Amino acid sequence: MRYLGLTSKEAEDKISRFGFNEISEKKKSTLKKFLRFLISPIALMLLVAAFLSLSIGKIFDFSFIIVLMLINFFVGFWQEKKADNAIAQLKEKLSVEVTVLRDGHWQRIHSKELVPGDIIELNLGDIIPADIKIIEQKNLSLNEASLTGESLPKEKKINELCYSGSFVESGWGHAQVEKTGKNTYFGKILISVDTNRRRSILEKDILNISKMLSVTSILVVIILSAIFIFQGKPLIELLTLDLSLIIAGIPISLPTIMTLIISFGVLELTKKKIVVRRLSALEDLANVNLLLSDKTGTLTQNKISVEKIIAYGDFDKNKIIRLAIATTRENDRNSINQAIIKKFKSLDLKKENLKVIDFIPFDSNRKRSTAIIKNSSGNLTIAAGAAQIIETFCDLSRKESQLFNKDVEMAAQKGYRVVAIASKKGMGEKNMTLNGLLFFSDTLEPDAKQTIKFISDSGIGIKMLTGDNKAIAERVANTLSLKGKVVTKKSLGKNFSDLSKEEFDKIGVFAEILPSDKSDLVKLAHENYTVAVTGDGVNDLPALKTADIGIAVKNAVDALKSAADLTLFTNGIFVIKNALIESRKIFARLYTYSIYRISESFRVIVTIALLGIIYNTYPLSPLQLILLALLNDIPIISLAFNRVKIARKPSSIKAKARLKLSLLFGTVGTINSFIFFIITNNILHLSWETIQTLFFLKLTVSGHMLIYVAHTKERWWKFLPSKEVIIATTATQLLGTIFALLGIFMSQVSWQWIFFVWIWAFSWSQVSELMKKFK
Repeated sequence: MRYLGLTSKEAEDKISRFGFNEISEKKKSTLKKFLRFLISPIALMLLVAAFLSLSIGKIFDFSFIIVLMLINFFVGFWQEKKADNAIAQLKEKLSVEVTVLRDGHWQRIHSKELVPGDIIELNLGDIIPADIKIIEQKNLSLNEASLTGESLPKEKKINELCYSGSFVESGWGHAQVEKTGKNTYFGKILISVDTNRRRSILEKDILNISKMLSVTSILVVIILSAIFIFQGKPLIELLTLDLSLIIAGIPISLPTIMTLIISFGVLELTKKKIVVRRLSALEDLANVNLLLSDKTGTLTQNKISVEKIIAYGDFDKNKIIRLAIATTRENDRNSINQAIIKKFKSLDLKKENLKVIDFIPFDSNRKRSTAIIKNSSGNLTIAAGAAQIIETFCDLSRKESQLFNKDVEMAAQKGYRVVAIASKKGMGEKNMTLNGLLFFSDTLEPDAKQTIKFISDSGIGIKMLTGDNKAIAERVANTLSLKGKVVTKKSLGKNFSDLSKEEFDKIGVFAEILPSDKSDLVKLAHENYTVAVTGDGVNDLPALKTADIGIAVKNAVDALKSAADLTLFTNGIFVIKNALIESRKIFARLYTYSIYRISESFRVIVTIALLGIIYNTYPLSPLQLILLALLNDIPIISLAFNRVKIARKPSSIKAKARLKLSLLFGTVGTINSFIFFIITNNILHLSWETIQTLFFLKLTVSGHMLIYVAHTKERWWKFLPSKEVIIATTATQLLGTIFALLGIFMSQVSWQWIFFVWIWAFSWSQVSELMKKFK
């Protein structure tokens, strides 16, 4: 059956008529973001602090806090815009493509360009992009689990309606688009970025500590408030001080900083052709200690070509290709079929006008495709598929069987993939004649061996899972130096699910596996390891969902991409190495940030508490506390770009060690601050305004020096932070110095005192460096 379809102009007219053209709403979007910012905890606290200052006549403080709040918004808005652009890039890469009949020929377009009336083609693994009506089909069944919860595929017949969000599990078909976008019955359920991501173990850990610090800070505020109320301090001034302490002490910006660190990591990976669907998967990837890898497209280039043709009987190479081409479809994206089509065209053979009576496409269970055609001499059944399957349909003499098996074994030894071609006059797949063999090659990735060594040296075990026969698997394993035995279920004499951990660990390659075997292996590995698994077909869905990290390779079907945590847009295992490196960078950056943030919060809270209880005062003004908190945000944001050392083993949260080191740093900071206050107040008897200025400068300079110490396990001068962090910390330290030297927002002090504070802060940072020995 032939369909005229729509012309491109008709499609454009329909798109315009249905109102699918995007309308820019930048101003509305910016206003919504500003309103959302105004009701955030940090903005509400700043607003309250500002109006409390205004109520006691401090107009300058009020104006300054408002300006700082607006600066904070625009900095956050700029960062959020970068994150939005990153997400837009992800959506563009993850958008579904569909084969549609336009201008009289089939072409690939984005699903968002579909309009009612379009004729589309459905192949194995395709996501249904709109509500459609089937107009032609063969062995077509859809998986509607995302819509109905029913995991079993459902057969679809002509004129039956199908809804967006399901995907093709077997067969092929043509369908007419009925409804698109918001007009579909179930709505547009397509691949999208997982913005409501689940938190990783590291995030949960840090957020729990943040809650602890918040509770501690509030308790300190309550205690100090009680003391100051008893002493008769003005209530409004006290509230301003308390609120300022909460802003400085509680890590309010922690979730934002975490998202930024992860988002920038995601953006880096998009540049390397890796799309992250679940953001926290990058942190989870840092904990992976076993990779179960497909061969094709990961360890090999997935550039399939027909390298050799062997003909039997009266057939020649051209006749074999003519038979093979009848078992393919022009729009089928199956790499084997595309290689056959390419070979057919390279031989300058003309395609015969054959009437296709019946066609059953290849699937992973049948392991063959079958076509029944009508030619001048009647009906002809042709089967093309796995050699061991096709052999069972053929009547072979002992001599023919020996020759056949010798050729298949020879192909396997040389690393070829084999497709056997058989035919029969009439209909049915029994008593067929073996016509020939097609040898396909898939070249190994040039960097596969080096990458496997890197992954192994990084503390991650790697095992290859392949449907190819044992001989091919052994050749690839030897070339790549994969450790462990090459096995099949037959050679083991048992199911893979029955393997013990000891038996599983000794195996490097699982060959001749079925989809159910892959799922069983992932479940088995998941009991003892943090598992990442690669896949490309619909049949890999259960395995990817079971694994801790599911990775869809470049040529994976749309349905698998929608379920995977990571999607690769270039061939080769090298990109997995990139993802691994980036995930460990993210883990290290978050870990460094958590140490710094816990230390700073502990130092501010405890110092203020001790000085408040002993001296009945705060060493900083409300304005200085708020200014200190906002100046801290600048270098903290730069930590998203920080230079870190890649862990050689899977990352793990050493919560006790991290908390111990953080408290050690915080304790040094508290002792440092307490001694500094005693010297300036009790010994030197400086004015209160001068003490506040010096104290503000000391907290700014020493706090940002701590980043140099906390970001590495080595001596800080042996492994400096990234240039972004150095620039950010230097800028904020110099800004605080200028405020103190010129008397901006605080009392002016001489350059001699400023020099003293810098020497003091630097000296105590070396004491903090010594704390690494006691962690």
